[in-house]
Amino acid sequence: MRIAVTGSIATDHLMVFPGRFAEQLIKEQLEHVSLSFLADGLQVRRGGVGANIAFGLGVLGLDPLLVGAAGVDFAEYRAWLRAHGVDTSAVRVSQSLHTARFVCTTDREHNQIATFYAGAMAEAPLIDLAEVLARRGRPALVLVGADDPEAMVRHTTAAHRLEVPVAADPSQQLARLERVQARRLVDGARWLFTNEYEAALLAERTGWRPQEVLDRVGTWITTLGDAGVSLARSGVPALRVPAVPTQDIADPTGAGDAFRSGFLAGLSWRLPTVQAARLGCALATTALESVGTQQHKVVPADLIVRIEQAYGQDAARTVEPKLAAVS
Repeated sequence: MRIAVTGSIATDHLMVFPGRFAEQLIKEQLEHVSLSFLADGLQVRRGGVGANIAFGLGVLGLDPLLVGAAGVDFAEYRAWLRAHGVDTSAVRVSQSLHTARFVCTTDREHNQIATFYAGAMAEAPLIDLAEVLARRGRPALVLVGADDPEAMVRHTTAAHRLEVPVAADPSQQLARLERVQARRLVDGARWLFTNEYEAALLAERTGWRPQEVLDRVGTWITTLGDAGVSLARSGVPALRVPAVPTQDIADPTGAGDAFRSGFLAGLSWRLPTVQAARLGCALATTALESVGTQQHKVVPADLIVRIEQAYGQDAARTVEPKLAAVS
């Protein structure tokens, strides 16, 4: 089962502030904030939700097709993705703009303040998904990740027209979406991804109550941080999958993207939905223990041990044959 991943391609500039953001904020001055945080360190990493998810699928051996827009500086990044199993033939490379930039500072309590510069992502609406799939072959699923909002709507419309199942993952772009856009992205999705905050924002942006959202999608997956993941379908009780615990959090950036990679890999391997979510949680914890969104190492034996410790021997046995085939 091949997956086309649409979404942003970016470079992450990650900094660590040794204090607490909350201690620097004055309640009476929140309308006039002007702050500078002295960071202890800087990590420059490859990122973007589309590239992150494709990377995770690539290292699991799924040969994902990445669909997005990058800049004139993309050559080294392209080589990295190809070396990790990602098909970059559908990436549009701008002739004038640089690849998007994500600048994020994390405090000692893992709170984050970030800024995103779109750069070449502004050209994503020029990508014709139908033409891409005609050249590269019809995938079993199209994930529509955070990208230029117009591109997200175009990709969703094209996938539905081609009758290719859609996984909707609006994530960071929810705040920018208009009501019509948000509804088009959600309505008819086979899978819908949000975190807990985004779930509330999705209701505000679409104007739909949670049950109305569930009536329009197949399964709504909500990541809950260290509380795990919720899997909700209309007409049946929601299922809760606990997180895979860790005492060694290095960087929370990209854990959600790693979860999506593991979950989608599980679906590709035709694992039960709950088991796919468990694999996603294991991969998310691996990402938490690394700085940067594409620095975690996928070691099949380690993932199997994590799954067994968190969910039991039966869960580990279910996924072991698939992970054993990952080189």
